[in-house]
Amino acid sequence: MRRFARLTLLGACAVAALVFTAVAAAGHADRPSFELRALGHSPHAASFLNDPPGPAPADVNSDLAFWGDLAFNGNYDGFRIVDISDKNNPQEIVHQRCQGNQGDIVVWENILVRSWNAPAVEGATCDDQPVTAGWEGLHVFDISNLQDPRLVASVELPCGSHTATAVPDHENNRLIVYNQTSGGPCYFFDIVEVPFSTPEAAKLLRQEPLVGEHACHDSGVILGEVNLMACASGSVTNVFDIGENEYPGGSLLDPELRYTVSEPGVGVGGNFHSATFTWDGEVLILGWEPGGGSRPECEETDPDVKKSAFFYNARTGEKLGQWTLPRAQSAEENCTIHNYNVVPIRGRYIMVGGHYQAGTWITDFTDPANPFVRAFSDPEPIVPTQLGGAWSSYWYNGHVYESSITEGLNVFRYTERGIRRRSLRLDHLNPQTQEFSLRAGSFVDEISAPDEIGEDDAGADS
Repeated sequence: MRRFARLTLLGACAVAALVFTAVAAAGHADRPSFELRALGHSPHAASFLNDPPGPAPADVNSDLAFWGDLAFNGNYDGFRIVDISDKNNPQEIVHQRCQGNQGDIVVWENILVRSWNAPAVEGATCDDQPVTAGWEGLHVFDISNLQDPRLVASVELPCGSHTATAVPDHENNRLIVYNQTSGGPCYFFDIVEVPFSTPEAAKLLRQEPLVGEHACHDSGVILGEVNLMACASGSVTNVFDIGENEYPGGSLLDPELRYTVSEPGVGVGGNFHSATFTWDGEVLILGWEPGGGSRPECEETDPDVKKSAFFYNARTGEKLGQWTLPRAQSAEENCTIHNYNVVPIRGRYIMVGGHYQAGTWITDFTDPANPFVRAFSDPEPIVPTQLGGAWSSYWYNGHVYESSITEGLNVFRYTERGIRRRSLRLDHLNPQTQEFSLRAGSFVDEISAPDEIGEDDAGADS
């Protein structure tokens, strides 16, 4: 394996010395970058500046999920289904309209669940069906016909749906959805059931209370032998036991609070935003969103706490370290550490994240006390100044997929082949849900390890 330039917390000046690469492709190829090669682009131009009057919201891009060779790109007006089998030329299959904003999505086989973030206004529709004024919650779609997704259930929730996290419950033939509410005071998360065979029967089962006076923004789940759920909420992240592990008591439908995490400075003018785990379940990663995501919180003069990801012992909540964005952003660029996941690979901790107008970053935190940058792609400020950039960036089967708020779906290849070859191939991915754990002696090692990406797969887009 070749050696890499390490961009440490103290090495921001080293970033400027890197040679930026640009490859002729879509617009994302022209960005200052290091070790990320731009591949294909599925365009979906949008802007918060063009928010029309009436029930239709700004048509901007939000979060991502994956199933096979399909990417599901959430949208403030529905969701897009994109064929990503050709990484150099991803193709939109359909844009399904549904007018509630945010549009966080999770996917399970032929089921897609979408968040509706705020009370519906008069005249709003979803899949051309009227939505009662004031309604908010989750919509459930049958996506067996990719060209014509069909709304089959509407689950009204008392505080709406800002984000959703999917947990398969195979024993009971259903999908459990942990729903994070969109408003307050709603100091709980919802537990929703979507039966695999009859998704039209989806319903709210119960609500789980939280410690701290704030709703969850997002949550991360790891299953396998770990079975933990972290709910990023305000200035306090709640960590729950949700199944069989070394702790007694917790289950999918009745999570048991294990501990809480707080961080000095986090929660002042923002809240813990996203949570995920390393694939062995040893480290919890948290980020937060000062300024609600619309402000330039990654300037040179901003304190590190505003532009950092934090690493904690997943068993105890003890802090292990933090990574601070080393490349300063301008006063014209909204920026926080936003949505991310961890590369499924044994022996290393590597995080891929989208951070609004700071773009996409790949960070190695195998030693959480000494993280370093492996790659990045940082766009120039959007002119005229507006909210934009990478809503989410995730690793999926050897490639990096970025949902750009104003551009659509961007695809990158990380140029270091050893990491690509050793990362595990997944059948699907809801990035907030890790369906197995890579602990030594786990069922993944012993029974059904996903295939590693081979040389031909890794180089198919060269």
